Amino acid sequence: MRSNKRVIITGIIAILIVAFLGAYRLPFYIYKPGTADALEPFVEIDGSYPSEGDMHLVTVRGGQATPIQWALAQMREYQEVVPLEQVRPEGISEDEYFHAQLQLMESSQEAAKVVAYENAERDITIDYEGVFVVQALEGMPAEEKLKAGDEILSVNDNNINESEELVNYVESLSEGDKVTLTIKRGDEMMTKEIEVAPFPDDNNRVGVGISLVTDRSVEVNPEVSVKSGDIGGPSAGLMFSLEMYDQLTEEDITNGQEVCGTGEINYEGEVGSIGGIDKKVVAADQEGCDVFFAPNEGGAEGSNYEVASSAAENIGTEMDIVAVDTFEDALKYLEEL
Repeated sequence: MRSNKRVIITGIIAILIVAFLGAYRLPFYIYKPGTADALEPFVEIDGSYPSEGDMHLVTVRGGQATPIQWALAQMREYQEVVPLEQVRPEGISEDEYFHAQLQLMESSQEAAKVVAYENAERDITIDYEGVFVVQALEGMPAEEKLKAGDEILSVNDNNINESEELVNYVESLSEGDKVTLTIKRGDEMMTKEIEVAPFPDDNNRVGVGISLVTDRSVEVNPEVSVKSGDIGGPSAGLMFSLEMYDQLTEEDITNGQEVCGTGEINYEGEVGSIGGIDKKVVAADQEGCDVFFAPNEGGAEGSNYEVASSAAENIGTEMDIVAVDTFEDALKYLEEL
């Protein structure tokens, strides 16, 4: 009888240990190579032109680590373990973080739409509906002056239509200069005088310490529908813009090739850096892609392009790793294939 009890107790303990190792969530996040999905099923444009090849959206998979996943990640190349607070701030739930990533994806799709339709010379109308404060940064001058949701109408009597106008204006000033912002908070109009100061993490840049968003409505003809499901983040902007452009123009810019890449894109067609590009190179190679576009960051040391090139050499891929700073760089490369 005692032997049976011992076996039962041992079994229960073993089950509890396995459950702990496989289900308990550690305060760490694991990033690993994701997928490289063809974008044609995601993007639908009325009267679009077909292509022999595909543009691909490349992802990085991520999730909070269990003890088993943490241990395996220590031994596997191109799996990265980072403290959870580096991924999402304390007090932000996983659902809230996921929702924020989906919003970033929506913004990147809108920028991609503008870039694609303008470059394809198709009908597009953009109405600017305000510049709004998303967050006042802790420790910066705007922290006590501005609130999330404030609409900024002008700076030093200069009207503001886009967030970039305000950012560029303030960054042209010097430490100690003051700006007068006209804002709308609810139904109330007010002015706020704010001093310009260096950013705590970059003393070479100055600002008032706010993150902004431009509220704009974009209407295009022909209509476009984008369905990206539960994929979040802004890093697919470049590839969305190329896919839309390819569908809008008669010329097949894929030339029958499988084209992968990554990079955030703004409304001017500039390509910005992203995280986890080495893992995206692995995912693109596993999908059998021929080309991989990587943000060049103006040729800066340690750029996305350099990291991507190093990863490509390490895994022995035959993909062409192509440095791009703009949408036009990527388009020119494809047109010259």
